[in-house]
Amino acid sequence: MGQYEHTIDQKGRVIIPAKFRDELGDKFVLTRGLDNCLFVYSLAEWSNIETKLKTLPLNRKDARAFTRFFLAGATECEIDKQGRVLIPNILREHAKIDKEVIIIGVSSRVEIWSKEVWLEYSNNVDVSFEGVAEHLDDLNI
Repeated sequence: MGQYEHTIDQKGRVIIPAKFRDELGDKFVLTRGLDNCLFVYSLAEWSNIETKLKTLPLNRKDARAFTRFFLAGATECEIDKQGRVLIPNILREHAKIDKEVIIIGVSSRVEIWSKEVWLEYSNNVDVSFEGVAEHLDDLNI
């Protein structure tokens, strides 16, 4: 949980908040996320996701496409002594990350957003928070 604001240095490194480092461990997986952000998973959670992806039917074009998208962008990262991680250029491009980022905790993953993309997303979500809440009953929440 939580939301933090940081900046990317000239080498493409960003500080991962200590709260998230404790949960992610020294090594974790960073990959393309949905909505133009990056998803960050602990190695244990990544293993669970890989297991689920392996069960997707190969005869479905959308399943193959999603698996390729998700896995091709994945990289194992290691946190340095200053608590920073290098975000590869291809992932920075995907998430439109230039300088300022928002790092948020979302249950079993962390998301890294360009601050500009995050502000646009959070201010222009098609469905209001209240509208989403009305449908949570459908999800047994």
